[in-house]
Amino acid sequence: MQPLFSIITVTYNAEDVLPATLKSIKEQTCHLYELIIIDGKSSDATVKIVQDANINNTEIVSEKDRGIYDAMNKGLGLAQGDYVIFLNAGDSFHSKETLEHLADAIMDNDYPGIVYGQTDIVDKDRNRLGDRHLLAPEVLTLDSFKDGMLVCHQAFCVLRKITNNYDTRIRYSADYEWCIRCLQRSHRNYYLNETVIDFLHGGTTTQHHVASLIERFNIMSHYYGLLPTLFIHMKKVISHIGKKIGVR
Repeated sequence: MQPLFSIITVTYNAEDVLPATLKSIKEQTCHLYELIIIDGKSSDATVKIVQDANINNTEIVSEKDRGIYDAMNKGLGLAQGDYVIFLNAGDSFHSKETLEHLADAIMDNDYPGIVYGQTDIVDKDRNRLGDRHLLAPEVLTLDSFKDGMLVCHQAFCVLRKITNNYDTRIRYSADYEWCIRCLQRSHRNYYLNETVIDFLHGGTTTQHHVASLIERFNIMSHYYGLLPTLFIHMKKVISHIGKKIGVR
């Protein structure tokens, strides 16, 4: 039976953070998924942790890759589910019913192109630190991403047939560019009004914040135009300065 979801998790020496991810998958009340682990030839116990988790319908590939987006492309190439979810090592589904709620939304709404929800930021002990800095909008369109990545990549569940590969020339923000392309191809998006993902604070983009911002500016300029992108960023700068000096 073809799975409804392909959950793709990219790992490299992730033994400290991966157990929480696997636990959240194994505890799901909905079992209409396959789990695809794309490992970059870890030298720690990452692969053994996956094997010991004994999650049904799991495929493990452990080999050298050319970075996280190359690994994600490998996962897409193996995926058989109707929808793909990229769940990074350290991130987790917010509740045991998350996949069940996503599945209900999909089936009740005639398989929309994208189903998405909110994201909480958590620490390594799974304590909630707060909301993500950008909240997912109730209505999502292509123009929504003019203001940045309003929906967390992990909370962005996409119909597989409208996806294609990540652009591996982009080092830190290829997920943002990929989401824009998915939005271009999606005729209908559905908002699941709940927290879908717990995002582990301190990911790759966080660690390379400045480089990521530059990449995102270039991506926004490409898809939305240079002048509109400059205007949006100037508004953000003015707003930030206003808050700093107490202007309301």
